[in-house]
Amino acid sequence: MTERREGVLDDDVIVERLKAELPHWRYEDGWIRRTYKTASWKSTLMVINTVGHLAEAAWHHPDLTASYAWVEVRLMNHAAKGVTEKDFALARKIEEVVAWQPGAEGGALEGTPTDQRFAYIKYEH
Repeated sequence: MTERREGVLDDDVIVERLKAELPHWRYEDGWIRRTYKTASWKSTLMVINTVGHLAEAAWHHPDLTASYAWVEVRLMNHAAKGVTEKDFALARKIEEVVAWQPGAEGGALEGTPTDQRFAYIKYEH
C-alpha cells in the first residue's frame, strides 16, 4: 500500500475532476497536463510568460515543455509530491486566461484576427 501525503488527491478523483472541470487537461505520470497549440514561436513565448506570471502570483510552479508551436503545462505539488487542490486552482486560472477568446464574448475587445500573421492560440471548442 502506498502512503498518500496529506492533501494529495486520489488518482480516480483527479481523473473525474478533470473530466468535469478541465476537459482539455489529462492526468498522466502523476501530473495534470495540458498542451496548448500555438500559431508560432511568438505565441508560444506569450503562453509561457502568461503561465509564468500566474504561477508566480500563486506561488506555485509548473513544469513547462515548449516547441515552436506548442506548450505543455504540467502541474503537481512538489512539496506534497502529488496533485492537490492548489494544482486544480492554478490549472483553472491558466485555462481561463490562456483560452480566453474576447471576440467570442462580443463587446469592445474583438480578439485576434483570423489572418495567420496575427494568430495566437489554436482554440479548442
